[in-house]
Amino acid sequence: MRVLVDADACPVKDEIYKVAWRHEVPVVIVSNSWLRVPQHPLVSRQVVSDSFDAADDWIAEQAGADSVVITADILLADRALKAGARVLSPTGKPFTTSSIGAAIATRAIMADLRAGGDQIGGPKPFSATDRSAFLQALDRELVALKRLTQS
Repeated sequence: MRVLVDADACPVKDEIYKVAWRHEVPVVIVSNSWLRVPQHPLVSRQVVSDSFDAADDWIAEQAGADSVVITADILLADRALKAGARVLSPTGKPFTTSSIGAAIATRAIMADLRAGGDQIGGPKPFSATDRSAFLQALDRELVALKRLTQS
């Protein structure tokens, strides 16, 4: 088991460490540039090239049924789900095979609106409620994954 983190813009890295350490699950922080990570035997850093989607490609290649992927990137979430991984957004919202299609469609619609010059707002600010929901969701996913790997 391990947690793979799309880390460049991830606001919940500290929360990931806290939950992963409690469950004794390794964490891989994946980024296009060097990021500071705690010196801990369960935490590793994977710096990939700065080419477009290099971090996403690395995560998608490593993702599998034994991993939880943390990302806000809907297309990476889709790739990780297809690889059998569990996927969470930094707000704690799980991406599932039944919800990913609607998320991709919404992403495409929003991209079309922006391309057409429409002024649309971005995501709401990250809140303490989001942080709390993420902690609970990651704990729930790791417990469920542990049960699967132990049976």
